Amino acid sequence: MKTPYEQLAEKIHLGHSQRVAKLFQLIAEPLEAQIMLAMPGQPQAIADKLGLEAQAVQTAIDALFIKGLVFPSAKTSPPTYRMTRDIIQFHDASILWPQASQEFLDAWRDYMDTEWLELARDNAHLLPKPFSRVIPVGVSIPARQQVLDFESINQIIINATTLAVTKCTCRLTMHNCDRPLDNCLQVNRAAEYNLARGTGRQVSKEEALAICRQAEEQGLIHVTINSSEVSHFICNCCPCCCQTMPVLIKHGTKVIDPSRFRAEIDPEACTGCGLCHERCYFGAISWSEGEGSASQVDAEKCLGCGLCMVTCPAEAIDLAEVRARDFVPGAA
Repeated sequence: MKTPYEQLAEKIHLGHSQRVAKLFQLIAEPLEAQIMLAMPGQPQAIADKLGLEAQAVQTAIDALFIKGLVFPSAKTSPPTYRMTRDIIQFHDASILWPQASQEFLDAWRDYMDTEWLELARDNAHLLPKPFSRVIPVGVSIPARQQVLDFESINQIIINATTLAVTKCTCRLTMHNCDRPLDNCLQVNRAAEYNLARGTGRQVSKEEALAICRQAEEQGLIHVTINSSEVSHFICNCCPCCCQTMPVLIKHGTKVIDPSRFRAEIDPEACTGCGLCHERCYFGAISWSEGEGSASQVDAEKCLGCGLCMVTCPAEAIDLAEVRARDFVPGAA
C-alpha cells in the first residue's frame, strides 16, 4: 500500500518518483498530508470527511498555506482549498517557506539534478507552447519597433498595482553561481500571495525597475509567463541554476519561448571587441570573418533577450521585431 506521501506525489502526476514523495515527507506532517489528500474542499467539509475537529483542520491549512502547499479560492465562501497542482508550483512555492530546512532545499537540488530534465522534455513535447517566455531588456528599444505593454519591462512594472521581490528559488537550491538571490519580482496576484505568506517584500515601482536594471548588468535574462496578461512574475534568470535555461542551453529542449525580437548587429559600427559573445548564453553570436572582425547573429539561436545590447560599447546592436504580436498567447 502506498504511503500518504507517495499518494501526494501521485496527485501531481509523479507517483513513480520516490524523490517527490520524500520532498512531501520533509515538509508536511502526517496530519497535513491527510488533509491535502482530502482536498479540494472547505475546512468544515474536510473535517467531516476525516472525522476531525474543524479548528484543527483550519490550523493545519493555515500552516500548509505558509508552506506553499495549499492555495485558497476566493470564488467560494468560506474559501475552497486545493493542494499544489504540479511540480513547478510545488517547487516555486515551497522553497520560499521561511522555515525550510537545508535538508529540504538539498532534496530539491537532488530532484532537479536527477529527474527534472526528463520531465521537462516530456512537457515540451506535450504542451502547445512553453510555459514561459523571454522579455527584452528594459533599456530603450528603437522607436521603429512595436513594443507592447506586456513585453516591456518598464510598462509591466509601471502598470502593476502590487509588486514584491522574493528570493530566486532556483539559485537558492542549486548554488551553481553567485549571482544575487533577491531579485525575483512578483506582480499583482503573485505579489499579494507572497506578501500574505511572508515570503516576499513589497517594493516600489522605482525599486523594481532598479532591480531589473541591475539584473541586466549582471547578465540575467528577464522571463515571465507566456501570456499577454503579466500578473504573476518576472524572473531574472541565470544560465546555470534556472529550471528552464539549462534545459534549453545544454540540451536544446524548447521549454521557453523567445521574445518577439531578435538582435541585429551593424557591421559598420561593430568594433569586434567580442563582449557580446560573452554575454550570449545561446551561442547566437559569431565572428563574420574570424576573431576580431564584426560580429553577426544566428537568427535561429537568438532568443531576443537583449543582453548583448546592454553593454555594447559601440552601440552597434539593436533589437528588431521579427515575430507578429499574436506570437504571445492572448495577444490580439
